[in-house]
Amino acid sequence: MLYYLFDFLHRHYNVPGTGVFQYTSFRAAMAVVTSLIIAQLFGKQLIAVLRRKQIGETVRDLGLQGQLEKKGTPTMGGLIILLAILVPTLLFAKLDNIYVILMLLSTVWLGLIGFVDDYIKVVKKDKEGLAGRFKMLGQLGLGLTVGWVLFFSHDVTVRQYLLPTGQLSAVDASTVYQDVKLMITTIPFAKNNELNYGDLFATAGDFFNEYYAFFYIPIVIFIITAVSNGANITDGLDGLAAGTSAIIGTTLGIFAFVSGNAVLADYLDIMFIPNVGELTIFCTAFVGACVGFLWYNSYPAQVFMGDTGSLAIGGIIAVLSLIVRKELLIPVLCGIFLVENLSVILQVSYFKYTKKKYGEGRRLLRMSPLHHHYQKLGYHESKIVSRFWIVGIMLAVLTLVTLKLR
Repeated sequence: MLYYLFDFLHRHYNVPGTGVFQYTSFRAAMAVVTSLIIAQLFGKQLIAVLRRKQIGETVRDLGLQGQLEKKGTPTMGGLIILLAILVPTLLFAKLDNIYVILMLLSTVWLGLIGFVDDYIKVVKKDKEGLAGRFKMLGQLGLGLTVGWVLFFSHDVTVRQYLLPTGQLSAVDASTVYQDVKLMITTIPFAKNNELNYGDLFATAGDFFNEYYAFFYIPIVIFIITAVSNGANITDGLDGLAAGTSAIIGTTLGIFAFVSGNAVLADYLDIMFIPNVGELTIFCTAFVGACVGFLWYNSYPAQVFMGDTGSLAIGGIIAVLSLIVRKELLIPVLCGIFLVENLSVILQVSYFKYTKKKYGEGRRLLRMSPLHHHYQKLGYHESKIVSRFWIVGIMLAVLTLVTLKLR
């Protein structure tokens, strides 16, 4: 909103200083500062309201160190994250940008699903919360919407350059180009690192070549569901999900900035995606929201994000990765979420297998998800979180290295 106001003042009245809003870097900086301020001011007030209304976490005794001390800690703190993302984005981003619209939609969509789940658990005192099938239906609906827009919208394009050989390429910029509708993604660590989803079905016949959206959209649904659930599972220790998400969000913000800047994309020899640079504002707001939330969520936590926050941040990360064409890097960038997810799947699967084979269930880990396994081994909660953050930073650096390491 402020972007349009200052743009109007700059173009029609040439007011000094208003032209700075044309720069993505300036608006991104303003977004992160505003996000941090909102998280600080709104967070304190929300925690006070939650305490007055006795909206606190219900804790089952699982024998974990310090677990019972968390009983009654306010939850639904994800509202802090949502507000600190939405307000700066609405203020500083171009709201007619298709990618910004998709991110706002994804944030509100999964935030509402998480809020309903938390409301049923905490206010209605139903520990089961929102039925799993309704969560899955909500995630499926978002995946279908995002996949449909990315595949069919004419505003979602990549820039193709005409090479001296007469061929087209998404890199090696020249003065002759065209913005085309192609579902291309990036293959990490590969020299010719573009994969056209359409090529996967080119040899299967004209029908599959023309309607491969029916294969692409399920991939989008799977990615959004997997990452949002991974973030939800990771949210088990003070500061773990928020800190890890801030690291991932910073990385995706860098990808959005360089992929949306023709000069940097040419220099790095990467795919240029028109208009995607505007997502830098959303990414900085997202990082600011996560860091601002850490002020209250770091050990010992004054508030938990609940499903309101964890489902939303997971979905945000998934959709951002898809938009900047880095979904194949998710297993690396979101390695923490992946391992946490796998630890639960393997634990449950092994338990069922051994119960069927030996008559009694056995466990691979002392407890799942993985962070609880380390708690059972005697590691302090803050040490586990710090080390997970360090691993997350290492994975983020490895992800960024793919810009040049092929």
